Amino acid sequence: MRLLCLAGTLACAGGVLAQSPGVVRAEPNPSGASSSRVADLNWPTRPLRLVVGFGGGSSPDFVARVLATSMAKALGQPVIVENHAGASGNIAAGIVAKSTDQHTIGILINGNMTIAKILNPATPYDPQKDLVPLSILCTAPLVLATTPQVSQADARGFLTAARAAGGTWSYGSPGIGTIGHLGMELLNARTGIAAVHVPYQGNPQVISGLIGAQLQLALLPPGLADEQIKAGKLRAIGVTSARRSTLVPDYPSLQEVGLKDFELEIWTAAAAPASLPAPIVQRLNQVLAEVIRLPEVRQKLFQHGYEAVGISGEALARRVRADTAALSQIIASQGIKLE
Repeated sequence: MRLLCLAGTLACAGGVLAQSPGVVRAEPNPSGASSSRVADLNWPTRPLRLVVGFGGGSSPDFVARVLATSMAKALGQPVIVENHAGASGNIAAGIVAKSTDQHTIGILINGNMTIAKILNPATPYDPQKDLVPLSILCTAPLVLATTPQVSQADARGFLTAARAAGGTWSYGSPGIGTIGHLGMELLNARTGIAAVHVPYQGNPQVISGLIGAQLQLALLPPGLADEQIKAGKLRAIGVTSARRSTLVPDYPSLQEVGLKDFELEIWTAAAAPASLPAPIVQRLNQVLAEVIRLPEVRQKLFQHGYEAVGISGEALARRVRADTAALSQIIASQGIKLE
């Protein structure tokens, strides 16, 4: 099965960086306002909030903090990153969906914008009704990682050992319904592995579980996994791209080691409340397109294991619909539900 899923911190721009738990503020450089400002739009009139569904050190948090400085410069207002971790990022997405202040944007992952309501009908927002897609910001494959304690030297040997281990092995993910979760369930089904799911608050905690040998495997963003792999604390089995990724070219693709047509892609995207007026949506689309094209932004994302994308809100909406259908099939076929 080929599934490309949209998978979801800042420095100060000419001002002072103020920080409190879960909140980081980037001050604008008033002289750097974007030249493409919508002429008659009196917006923003106050600081902008970037709401993230995972804690500090997570990939969505990093993306938000990279964007915040350049957005503050373009908009002429401070941009504040707020972390509201929990429910696989759906708490933050719900805050965004219900916001009426016209100054709240979500930095979200695939599950928040696709299958949140399908996986849990009690989710207090509907991704396709209550959120307006703004842009896919960046994408990456995942790295299938294990611990040095798992001694098999190559990918085929590892998969053989994983099958033989049955339910004695566990895998971690940053939450139910994330690509780290659904991707591992797809891997279980495709390979005959029966590893047990252990959800965590975020990937940094998953990595700690791997290093501490509470877990035996996980699908991780390359920007978080690569450093630990190079330090010898984790081992890479392969990446979920169709071929070796330019982000981590030393690791084989899982297709290369025998998992035919196994392809997954995570993404991080920006979304706003569906109630946001169209002129503000257009302004945000402009700003995000400008920011994601900046060489320094692209470089920082690449160094953290992400390819900058910056596609339009319309293209993101199409991708959300396609991925909702594809992810729903995995949920149904594997009988995935809230635990």
